[in-house]
Amino acid sequence: MKITNAVVTGAAGGIGRALAAHLIAEGASVVLSDLDAAALTEAAGELGGTAVAADVSDAGSMEALAAAVPEPDLVCLNAGIVGRDLGVPWEVSAEDWARVFAVNAGGVSNGLRAFVPRMLAGGRPGHILITASLAGLVTFPAGGAYAASKHAVVALAEQAALSLAGTPIGVTLLCPALVRSGMSPEGEDPADVAADALAAVRAGRFTVVPDGWDGEIERRARWLASGAQPTPPNLPE
Repeated sequence: MKITNAVVTGAAGGIGRALAAHLIAEGASVVLSDLDAAALTEAAGELGGTAVAADVSDAGSMEALAAAVPEPDLVCLNAGIVGRDLGVPWEVSAEDWARVFAVNAGGVSNGLRAFVPRMLAGGRPGHILITASLAGLVTFPAGGAYAASKHAVVALAEQAALSLAGTPIGVTLLCPALVRSGMSPEGEDPADVAADALAAVRAGRFTVVPDGWDGEIERRARWLASGAQPTPPNLPE
């Protein structure tokens, strides 16, 4: 798949910036988008992309972003936040539940609503890359609203892929583990995560999962199907 025009949300840092950097280095024209206008302008200037500030939690803002991107080959719905409360569900504030879901799940649904009809109307091959998390595939005892929102993002990506089957538009779901970004000072290099994601896009793969976690994802599916009580995931050796 040749990517000529792309748009990346959450592009001021982390995985989003890394995706934009890879795409621009490969010769694509990239629109970088983020809510942090100052950091976004700096990133776009350094990378050689175009900055269009947008709030992914606002449907109108995403419609404006889609209108500003001419015929994208690749739409990266990447923006996300962790939230303040990462404890068990009943310890998470109502405000955190609302904000985290508005950005993480709402950002994807608003992005799909804004971009997919335009891409289908254009009739050209294209792809949507959706950033979820390993926390959307396996469940830990805590994780706050973030974990629940990423499970919702996984379902949204599956719905989109099923609904777009037979069309020129493909879907890839990125589920990284810990990544060095504004969310965490530790983890995998975002450049490596971005490279793996774009390789999956070009290969037409649906999921991008960290090495070593396949067994835990399969184990979760088995206890869900059997009715057994859940147990925490085992960390890969």
